[in-house]
Amino acid sequence: MYYNSGNYEAFARPKKPANATKKSAYIVGAGLAGLAAAAFLVRDGQVPGNQIHVFEELGLPGGSMDGILNEQRGYIIRGGREMEPHFETLWDLFRSIPTLEDASVSVLDEFYWLNKADPSNSHTRVIEKRGNQLASDGQLTLSRKAIEEIAKLVLTPENQLDNVKINQVFSDDFFKSNFWLYWSTMFAFEPWASAMEMRRYLLRFVHHVGTLQNMSALKFTKYNQYESLIKPLIKYLEDHDVKFQYNTTVDNIIVEQTGEQKQAVKIELTIDGNQQSLDLTPDDLVFITNGSITESTTYGDNEHSAPATHPIGASWKLWEKLAAQDSAFGHPAKFYQDIPAANWVMSATCTFKDDRIVPYIQKITGKDPYSGSIVTSGPVSIRDSNWLLGISISRQPHFQQQKPNELIVWLYGLFSDQPGNYIHKKITDCSGAEICQEFLYHIGVPENQIAEIAQTANSIPIHMPYITSYFMPRQAGDRPLVVPEGSSNLAFIGNFAETERDTVFTTEYSVRTAMEAVYRLLDIDRGIPEVFDSAFDLRTILSALYYLNDKKSLTELPLNQIEKIGLNAFLKKVHGTYLEEILKSQKLL
Repeated sequence: MYYNSGNYEAFARPKKPANATKKSAYIVGAGLAGLAAAAFLVRDGQVPGNQIHVFEELGLPGGSMDGILNEQRGYIIRGGREMEPHFETLWDLFRSIPTLEDASVSVLDEFYWLNKADPSNSHTRVIEKRGNQLASDGQLTLSRKAIEEIAKLVLTPENQLDNVKINQVFSDDFFKSNFWLYWSTMFAFEPWASAMEMRRYLLRFVHHVGTLQNMSALKFTKYNQYESLIKPLIKYLEDHDVKFQYNTTVDNIIVEQTGEQKQAVKIELTIDGNQQSLDLTPDDLVFITNGSITESTTYGDNEHSAPATHPIGASWKLWEKLAAQDSAFGHPAKFYQDIPAANWVMSATCTFKDDRIVPYIQKITGKDPYSGSIVTSGPVSIRDSNWLLGISISRQPHFQQQKPNELIVWLYGLFSDQPGNYIHKKITDCSGAEICQEFLYHIGVPENQIAEIAQTANSIPIHMPYITSYFMPRQAGDRPLVVPEGSSNLAFIGNFAETERDTVFTTEYSVRTAMEAVYRLLDIDRGIPEVFDSAFDLRTILSALYYLNDKKSLTELPLNQIEKIGLNAFLKKVHGTYLEEILKSQKLL
């Protein structure tokens, strides 16, 4: 397996791998990673679809890529996915997946046309004082000290950041900045999260520093992620005769080791309550989704909070059993045990029919939420919310079944251990109506209307105990390699598998690990699109410097006398050169 960039390999089709027709595949988990693995086995591996088997614990596919109209509860969105143009493997996959409405149009085509016609652009990124835009919204407000701390982290090799937390590498100067407010609420980072992952994010998304304040770089699906991405992918796989086995829990996978070689030889599973086993041959490939951020999710309703107690999920139990066989299979406890109580665990889906909230949304977003255009373009964050409440309103309708008079708002609170400003309870203890009231208070709805509007809405609180487990501080070896050293037929896929440079909590990471796993185990001779190389582009780095300093040129920076002398000498040296042209193109001169 190797990486590549550019159109030469992007548009090429690989030859059929040797013995592809003899291979069978068993995929644990029908989330995006598992479905992507199946699609790459079909498209690039040319493995017969009826020899590909997907085991799913739940009664439907999609994993964390959800969005559903539940007959008892109503509309439910546990979370959303922010996407961008340089999710290289994601778009490599979905260029081949037809939409459900028109088989001649790919999911990528639909996505591309839609986001051209209705681009993302946030009118207001941060509010405070009950619906008023933050006075400094649009500025990153980073001090020189904070910028130097960012640079120092980026320049620190990853192997020096084992188990280091973000708040161990940044000072209060950084955490007081709008940059951190934008960054943490957009990506769900908390101060005690992994500095290693923070560094990866800074490098991976350096090309977005200039759009943090308006989120114009983001792209969104037509409907929720399940209907727009998962359902077309499922149809593609079913049309190719891929076999799905729902209500199936994989309890263990027995791996035999001979010297340095590892081979999966048996799958132990429970189907509809009945224990079974499946013996494997060297031609049987196994792809494991280890761990899950939405495992053990619980739900409340308008009158009740979501239960906080939960059993350990099957995906974690399976990973523990695998890790007990070989330390090369990672250390799952690092991610799902000892999660800080303050971590984000709660979201809520609110469905409104009362138009009294519309003027308050219009004031904040500058958009009519019923226009069909994207409304918030990602999160609107409430700076003075004790929960650090975030608001996201997608294009309406967000569900194909949604009625014209229904407005769906997704809420999340990054701090779970603080009482609310209006509802003086922790978000984890709140019913749906109480979370809704807190939201209505912060957007400026008069207090004498809050309870009535919240009671007529349908708000579903959602407790996700592992939602930020990707970001737990870690070290090398805590996540297994996509294909562990010596493994002949077993691979790990999803955001708890280890691949270089890319960032977790993204659709891209799920698809990338799936693509790498399939290409490695089948020895497919085509380059995998490398992680977008913006961190190696001098223009991008210089542009980031311009925006980190709130659009100051080099001569406008707060330099001391010695630094000014040095800068003037440098500018004289580069005058009339190509380097001067680059500096001018990135607005530093």
